[in-house]
Amino acid sequence: MASDQIVLLTGAGLSAESGIGTFRGQGGLWENHDLEEVATPEGFARNPTKVHEFYNKRRVSLADARPNAAHFALAKLEHSHPGDVLLVTQNIDPLHEEAGSESLIHMHGELARALCGSCGASHVWTENLFLTTHCPACGKSGYMRPDVVWFGEMPRQMERIYEALARCDLFVSIGTSGTVYPAAGFVEEARRAGAHTVELNLEPSEGASQFIETLYGPATEIVPAYVETLLGN
Repeated sequence: MASDQIVLLTGAGLSAESGIGTFRGQGGLWENHDLEEVATPEGFARNPTKVHEFYNKRRVSLADARPNAAHFALAKLEHSHPGDVLLVTQNIDPLHEEAGSESLIHMHGELARALCGSCGASHVWTENLFLTTHCPACGKSGYMRPDVVWFGEMPRQMERIYEALARCDLFVSIGTSGTVYPAAGFVEEARRAGAHTVELNLEPSEGASQFIETLYGPATEIVPAYVETLLGN
């Protein structure tokens, strides 16, 4: 079907084939970690060293990760589709950018950035963070944290996302479990706008019944094939 306004939502399943672990399920990052301790403002306040250690390990893992065929396919869609394409990702890795995506919102922040809790400045950051790390902007130490959205915090650019959902005619959810809100509710917003809704996933998500069209399998196989169909190839 022809679509003028496309909104794409991607989750951890898209990057799993690039070697970046998902957070839920068997072998997920939360299996051996208490999210209350490493992914909340309260956990950071109680034990910032533990939180820094957790995210420092995640940041190091980015060095070996590369975009896969699904990332490249979505970038191709953005640059080849004659209409508007907005990619909203729950992932905090930089693989979409490395694949060439430009119309992109990191609603949960970015692991390769650091945020100062004192002055609010955000910086590109590829090194480890410590309690003693100084903010390059204000010079204070003890306030630097990963520039990611923790549980209990507001995701980024929500107004822009909801505006795009309200006018889209195609919404595609890719590699997401459908359990984390507000992203899990995006399909409802798109349906309310009259959009065709599609789920591309390894297996049905919790909200699979809300999608008009579904396709299941490895992201590196089904996403490129779906993109080619959209582009009429």
